[in-house]
Amino acid sequence: MVMRVASAVAIMVSALGACGPGPVTSHLGHVRVGSHANWPTYHADARRSGSVAGLPAAGRLAIGWSRRLNGAVYGQPLVIGDKVIAATEGDTVYGLSLASGRVRWTTHVATPLPLGSQPCGNIDPLGITSTPVFYRGLVYALAQDGRSKHVLVGLDPASGGLRYRRSVPSPDRRPFYDQQRAALAAGNGLIYVAFGGHSGDCGPYVGSVVGVPAAGPGAGSKPVHAFKVPTSHEAGIWATGGPVIDASGTVYVGIGNGATSQPYDGSDSVTALSPLLHRTDVFAPASWVADNRSDLDLGSMTPALTSSGQILQVGKRGIGYLLRAQSLGGIGGQVAKLSVCAAFGGAAVSGDTVIVPCAGGGPAAVSTRGGRLRVSWRGPSSADGSPVIGGGAVWVTDTSRGVLYELSPGTGGVRHQIRLGAQLPHFASPSLSGRLVLVGTMQGVVAVTGA
Repeated sequence: MVMRVASAVAIMVSALGACGPGPVTSHLGHVRVGSHANWPTYHADARRSGSVAGLPAAGRLAIGWSRRLNGAVYGQPLVIGDKVIAATEGDTVYGLSLASGRVRWTTHVATPLPLGSQPCGNIDPLGITSTPVFYRGLVYALAQDGRSKHVLVGLDPASGGLRYRRSVPSPDRRPFYDQQRAALAAGNGLIYVAFGGHSGDCGPYVGSVVGVPAAGPGAGSKPVHAFKVPTSHEAGIWATGGPVIDASGTVYVGIGNGATSQPYDGSDSVTALSPLLHRTDVFAPASWVADNRSDLDLGSMTPALTSSGQILQVGKRGIGYLLRAQSLGGIGGQVAKLSVCAAFGGAAVSGDTVIVPCAGGGPAAVSTRGGRLRVSWRGPSSADGSPVIGGGAVWVTDTSRGVLYELSPGTGGVRHQIRLGAQLPHFASPSLSGRLVLVGTMQGVVAVTGA
């Protein structure tokens, strides 16, 4: 399906330099970040691997700096050059100094929606929830704008200048009931925006993905492409990692629970989409009807794409399904399955090993080698965030206690840990750059040294 929407007018940009809504707490002064690397999207790349090479060896941890902003940072901070890009539920995007955390610029892009004005939910206020993406020179972020508008903005990462703004339509035509939590993805000349519902599953929403043309000549008049799950209700695409894009441009999404009556309706699935968002393949568990009835959707974790062309998908039921990316297998057509854990968020992938984010029992390292599934180790039981890999370590958060763990990639044992001094949002996942580990908090951003 194709829709056309008009581009909206630009809004004021205010560059505040070192001024901002709250003080920066610097524990080490101007931090030596070493040879840093960009972190341009959720889990570092379009495949959502969460694994980066070339970082300094991990060691003891200390707080480098912390920065209070005007709202919670649910998405991963990005790193572009010498800037940390953080987007808040106050509908504001910040450019922070990577070395010191000082505010270099700030851009307010829309009007967040208070919880009392939402149909249901658990984020107050609701502004920018998803992780932005850096693509073709701009940082793109998706903002809730008032009661029922969603707006995509593109900002200059050096100055915060607004270079692009376009309304994003809801394919289900129920924008008041649609919430945008899944990380933005970029590829094929498009910015992919996935929609689910608010916490509580209220209202007549249906999950969808919208492909909005990236900035460029004539971008405002180019068509917007969309996929809507062919179900009567729900089937949200809400896992924090968002759409996964492989080298061919195929887009993979995990989809939540939908209708429970036959025939099969595309919900509770891993679905493959063409670059222009036509459905090309699907996998669903044989238990999809029971899963839908019990809110045990498969789409609570973002699909994990391995180096050998397989996908590991683990959902709320706790069963891990190994799939062939090029032939997902339809209903019950998995290569292998194994009880792993109830998984939420985004996994980290190194070769044929997938570190699964578990809601209880700690992260699980799952080997997919040879088309078989085996749990190699489990990390600390309280670590429920979404893991990443770098500097010879696995990094994962305990969101309830505000702790960052540095784990051995071979055993899952704790090498070091540190309290971040702040509350963390659901599914919090670190970003890595040089010697820094960056974590979005309910108050702003914390940078940890020692990576």
